Amino acid sequence: MAVYGVAHITITDRAAYDRYSAAFMEVFARYRGTLLAVDETPEVIEGEWTATRLVMMSFPDAAAFHDWFDSAEYQAIAEHRHAGSTGVVLLGKGLGG
Repeated sequence: MAVYGVAHITITDRAAYDRYSAAFMEVFARYRGTLLAVDETPEVIEGEWTATRLVMMSFPDAAAFHDWFDSAEYQAIAEHRHAGSTGVVLLGKGLGG
């Protein structure tokens, strides 16, 4: 069953976060995910948006997501994300399957 990763990120140190961003696609491309959206100005339809970046991605299943997220390659660049931002990463199950 497809799963969707959603991150609400607040960038606190642009230089550190840019180091993460510069290496992200090279690592992400090695796994079976699809990057669906990256937006620093999402349109707020209802409620309050306090983050500064929305990231959405899909994976064929939870195992594929965890293969990427838990990989040594991703964790090495995630240090820059942690140094340059705060946020929440969610994993949601798709419908069907």
